[in-house]
Amino acid sequence: MSDIGLIVVDPGHFHAALVQKEMYPNLSSKVHVYAQVGPDLADYLSRIVRFNARKERPTHWQLEVHAGPEFLERMCRERPGTVAIFSGRNRGKAQRILAAVEAGINVLADKPLIVDRQELAVLEAALNAADERGLIVYDMSSGGRQATIATLTRLLREDPEVFGDPVLGTRTDPGVTTASVHHIMKQVAGVPNQRPPWFFDITQQGQSLADVGTHLVDRVHSTLFPDQAIDYRTEIRLHAARRWPTMISARKFRQVTNEASWPDYLAPCIKEDALEYFCNTHLQYEIRGVHIAVETRWDWEARVGDDTHNACYCGSRARLELRQGAAEGYRSELYIVPVADIATAIERRIAALQTAYPGVGLIKLRGEWRVTIPDTLRIGHEEHFAQMTRRFLADVEHRRPPPAWEKPNTVAKYYVCTEGVALSHA
Repeated sequence: MSDIGLIVVDPGHFHAALVQKEMYPNLSSKVHVYAQVGPDLADYLSRIVRFNARKERPTHWQLEVHAGPEFLERMCRERPGTVAIFSGRNRGKAQRILAAVEAGINVLADKPLIVDRQELAVLEAALNAADERGLIVYDMSSGGRQATIATLTRLLREDPEVFGDPVLGTRTDPGVTTASVHHIMKQVAGVPNQRPPWFFDITQQGQSLADVGTHLVDRVHSTLFPDQAIDYRTEIRLHAARRWPTMISARKFRQVTNEASWPDYLAPCIKEDALEYFCNTHLQYEIRGVHIAVETRWDWEARVGDDTHNACYCGSRARLELRQGAAEGYRSELYIVPVADIATAIERRIAALQTAYPGVGLIKLRGEWRVTIPDTLRIGHEEHFAQMTRRFLADVEHRRPPPAWEKPNTVAKYYVCTEGVALSHA
């Protein structure tokens, strides 16, 4: 049996279960679950039961549930494993992570780690404590930068003959734009995904910028300044932010939560029997002189396709554009739009990438190229969690510390997102 034992703490988000969609050779099959008795725990347990019972590649997790109101204190005291997953209620998550680290436990935490700027100091304390103890705190929102399309975007941006110099832009014409649209009603692992009622409490779940915005900001920073430490105190300036609601009717709320009525804590947000769900944010900020525009949205349900992410990085010789619309079949694709003669340079660069990324190619279109990425180099949202978990477990097993720039960049990312939320209320 592996020496790595898994603890799952308060699994209020389906990402906790997605980590366990497959088995891992260096992870014990026995899992200790600490949580309060309630629907969040029941939903997590039902997902694991389905994984264990499926016909193809069933898992064989053995769950030992420790349910009760003082679950965190009990977990830290008993410490039955060496790694803990935190994927649930977001407010106060950094404090719970700090408690786990102080108990000597490595942490794999779902985003966001914080949802309010007042929690930034606690996050820094947790990361510092992990450093001092030789432990790892891994933020799931940083895993997306390992995706093939993200890596190819970064490599092309780093090539001066293809991309040139980054265009700094202005507040009205930014050098980088990035936007995502997520959907409230969707399917996960083949079944409709029910949301807990507290998901719609932005003081608990956080606004979209504090939540899914962490993916976008992490991707922007790692594309522009890969492997470089960012000092949020001196290198980042926030300019403007605004927020607006998506209206959720009582019927839709019942459909997605199975709740018969509005919970009391949402009462201030109910307008004519509909929830004024402030889940959309637009932010303008600046990092090292580059102007960035970030937009995060939650719509009710996708008519076709799934969640989408679009972005544009402007260079002096070319623009790199991520598109995921109808023309792409709602699949993420990377385009190169030249503003100079880069034909020879781009062909050379793509050819050089064949060793590391076999099958990557170019299709010449009218006034642009599309980078073709074979299916073998693409992974879906659910497979991403297994890949990320394997990387985290390998680092824990071999006691590999995170790179020196990871901690300041994690803090910088959450500074942007939580300060942006505060600015949107101004």
